[in-house]
Amino acid sequence: MAARREVEIVALHVSPVHAYEGRPSDGPRPDPEPVSRDEVVVRAGLGIVGDRYFNHPAHRNAAVTFITAESLAPWPVDPLVARRNVVVREFDVDSLARGTVFRLDSGDGPVRFEVHRPASPCAWMDTVIAPGAFKALRGKGGIRCVPLDDGVLRSGTAELTMVST
Repeated sequence: MAARREVEIVALHVSPVHAYEGRPSDGPRPDPEPVSRDEVVVRAGLGIVGDRYFNHPAHRNAAVTFITAESLAPWPVDPLVARRNVVVREFDVDSLARGTVFRLDSGDGPVRFEVHRPASPCAWMDTVIAPGAFKALRGKGGIRCVPLDDGVLRSGTAELTMVST
């Protein structure tokens, strides 16, 4: 039987553009619309509807990114600044191995995700979070996943089930 527990989806991020391009000293590109969402629509094998990596061939196996809120806790920043799609609390995503499948259900039915690789931080973290954040987030920058089901994720309490490791 799979282990189930409660976690919190702290923030959901969807952006049609990549804001952290170029030189950090020039500052991030402004988003054409607010990135914070109360809910997101997930499509199996494609990602999050409206996100810059949705159905992008180079990111098909890494279209949805997760980070744990605890990784950002040392800094008083908006959790969306890390530009990960799903920010969760009480779920150590960085400890998950490639190929691990987990399921999140925030009230609209379960959505499974398969871990494919780490979501490594970039030098922009020193600019948008704080000096030293880039180095401090190594190994804690989150994960990149492929969604295995269509569904909806909502901010708030969710049930997490580890399907396979």
